[in-house]
Parts: sequence; C-alpha cells; structure tokens
Amino acid sequence: MIGERGIFIGLTGLLLIVFLLSLALGPVRLAFEHVLKSLGYLLGIYTEADPAQQQANLIIGQIRLPRTLLGLAVGAVLALSGVAMQGLFRNPLADPGLIGVSSGAALGAAVAIVGTTLVSIEIPLLWQPYVLSICAFTGGLVITAMVYRLGRRDGQTHVATMLLAGIALAALAGALIGLFTYLADDATLRSLTFWNLGSLNGASYARLWPLLIITIGVALWLPRRAKALNALLLGESEARHLGINTEQLKRELVFITALGVGAAVAAAGMIGFIGLVVPHLLRLIVGPDHRLLLPASALAGASLLLLADLIARLALAPAELPIGIVTALIGAPFFLYLLLRSRI
Repeated sequence: MIGERGIFIGLTGLLLIVFLLSLALGPVRLAFEHVLKSLGYLLGIYTEADPAQQQANLIIGQIRLPRTLLGLAVGAVLALSGVAMQGLFRNPLADPGLIGVSSGAALGAAVAIVGTTLVSIEIPLLWQPYVLSICAFTGGLVITAMVYRLGRRDGQTHVATMLLAGIALAALAGALIGLFTYLADDATLRSLTFWNLGSLNGASYARLWPLLIITIGVALWLPRRAKALNALLLGESEARHLGINTEQLKRELVFITALGVGAAVAAAGMIGFIGLVVPHLLRLIVGPDHRLLLPASALAGASLLLLADLIARLALAPAELPIGIVTALIGAPFFLYLLLRSRI
C-alpha cells in the first residue's frame, strides 16, 4: 500500500512540475513567481498587477494555459484509451489505433482540408474554426463503427475479426488519404502534412472544452469498469462465469475508445505512442490491476505529452517541432528497450 501511494504521489508531483514548466517556458520565459500570480489572477485571488505581471497574465491566460490543458487532456485520454484497448485485446502491445479510429480521423481531416478546397464549398464563418475537428471526429467514429460491425457475427463480437477489420479499414483509409494528398495543392498539402504530424499549436478554449468534457467522462467511466477489465484478463469464458456481460463490456470499450481518441485526434492531430507506451510501462510498475493502472496511466500520459510539447517548443526555438515527431522519437526507442528487457 505504501508503494502504491508513493507511485501516485510521484506521478502527481511529476504532472504538477511539468504543468508549471509548460506555463513558464517558451519563446518568452516567465519566472515561477509570475506564473503562480497569473494563475491566482485567473482564479480571482490577485486583482492588481504591474506591467510585467500583466504581460505574464496575457501570455498564460490566452496562450499557454489553454495549450497546457489541451496537452494534459490529450495525453490522459490517449493513455486511458490505450489501457482500454489492451484490456479488450488482452495484449499489452495493443494500441487504440487497432480499431481504426486514428486512421478514420485522419481521413476525416483530409476531407476537411483537401476535399472542401476541391469542391469549393462555402463554409459559414461561424463554423470555419470547427470544421476540421468535426470532420476528424466524425471520421474516427464512422470507421470504428464499421470495424465493430464487421467484428459482429451471430450476436457475438469476435475480437480477432475486429482486429483484422481494423487493419483492412486502416489500409483503405490510408489509400484514400494518399489520393487526397495527390490531389492537394501546395498549401493544402502542407496543412494536411502538419496536421498528420500532430501539434498543440493554436490551442484555444473553444477547442479545449469539448475534449476536456470527454476526457473527464472517460476518466470517470473507465475506473467503474476496472473489475470487469480485470475479469476479462482471465478470458471471455471465465469473465462470463464471473457474471460479466462481456458483449456489453466490449461495446462500451470500443465506444469509449472511439470517443476519446477521436476527440483527441480532432483537437491535436495524429499523436502516436502515448496509448501504447504509457499503459505498457505502468503495467510493469503498478501491475495489471486496472483499479491502479487506469488512474496511473492517466497521470503518466498527461505528463509525457506535456513533456513532449515542451521539447517540441524548445528544441528548435523559435521554430516548433510537430509533437508527433517528438512522441515517436521518445516512444519508439523506449518501447524497443521495454521489449528487449521483458523479452515479449
């Protein structure tokens, strides 16, 4: 118990440190005193400020706080979705992309970025900031629904069939994205390429709130199914003998993953390895019990993505690396190390 408490205290402390660093560091570096006062100003604790503090309030309130909160939500929901998929497939190497949500979201983004240009659709000014996110979110849900439907047979959901369907539909989505890439002009091609690499740049409260609501919902719902996920690790037949409605559980896991990953990809683009590496690493630390694994993964996923965003902002400052490149550069070697270490 002391060990578990220490792990959660450490993960919470790490998240707090990275959160404050994300607010303090950037093209304009702010002292921690200014950061804390700015947070107090936003909470209504401080009301007066000198010119330097006013600048800090503006930078944090309008730019860095929404970006930091967006990174926190994306990292947490991707990690939670990774835990859900690894529980569903009973495989620590499973990834949320296996059910096609990421590829579907990328296809939806390609339709929004390139398709609207090709057919010259006039989009109302009020909807223009949300078209890309809506199309990406819808694309992820549609592909996931198709994967789930193809995995159903005789009233049962066959996980292996669903996995193969996900691979096939991901390949089909990739082919359609390639077609849109071929048809795109230079400007739209650049936009599509950078979106596929992922970024928290341009974060705003309008983009943040929908994702934040979904992330909170996923974080509250999944722990309620922790015991069912633990039972599923024993096998479907064993879980049924323990009174678990496995068909309902699989539907819920697919839906919640599609919802969470679709919202994350719609808000920040394609960001890999968070949903794969974080649950796998935390399983080695806290064990397979989902009652501990789920909250630990949420904390670690949020911390890792904020750390990757810091690296993306500072490595080539004042330019900014796409965060998907950073997560891949961090995640791939680390995951290979884990594979060699555990001999999976």
